[in-house]
Amino acid sequence: MNLTEASLKALSSSSSSSSSSSSSSSSSSSSSSSSGPHFCPSGWTRIFSRCFLYVNKYRTWADAEKNCLSMRANLASVHTRNEYHQVQKLITAASPRTKIAWIGGSDAQQWGTWLWSDGSLLSYTNWCKWQPDNFFLSQHCLVMNYSGGKCWDDDNCIVRWPYVCAKKV
Repeated sequence: MNLTEASLKALSSSSSSSSSSSSSSSSSSSSSSSSGPHFCPSGWTRIFSRCFLYVNKYRTWADAEKNCLSMRANLASVHTRNEYHQVQKLITAASPRTKIAWIGGSDAQQWGTWLWSDGSLLSYTNWCKWQPDNFFLSQHCLVMNYSGGKCWDDDNCIVRWPYVCAKKV
């Protein structure tokens, strides 16, 4: 069982029905796009070597991941500060204000061991001060753009937020 299957199994008991389609206001190109023979699907934005999609629909973490999987993607992993800022710009371009959004980090499998749902190494972090705190022992999923610092926070996985999907070009 891979991380995504384990995450969904661990979280599915507390989430509701799966979402069907996604919507996005993002464009299919980005100033940070690298040139190359591969392109992103319509509506997706290329950031370095991956395609990203901001979905401005409120879903639980598990339902957001399931919707990303239906598009052959995962909730986004973020590997550098520059990449994080590019994803923030993607959200801002699609929404009048920078919103809190799910990305693919979770410690649902083991408290304190944060993993990306796409299986990549979680080495870059941007936690807000005093985070992650696992408030009331119930926060196991990662949101970005939290507080005035626009940093990361752990949140209860059944809370509904917009989300960012990512897949390889």
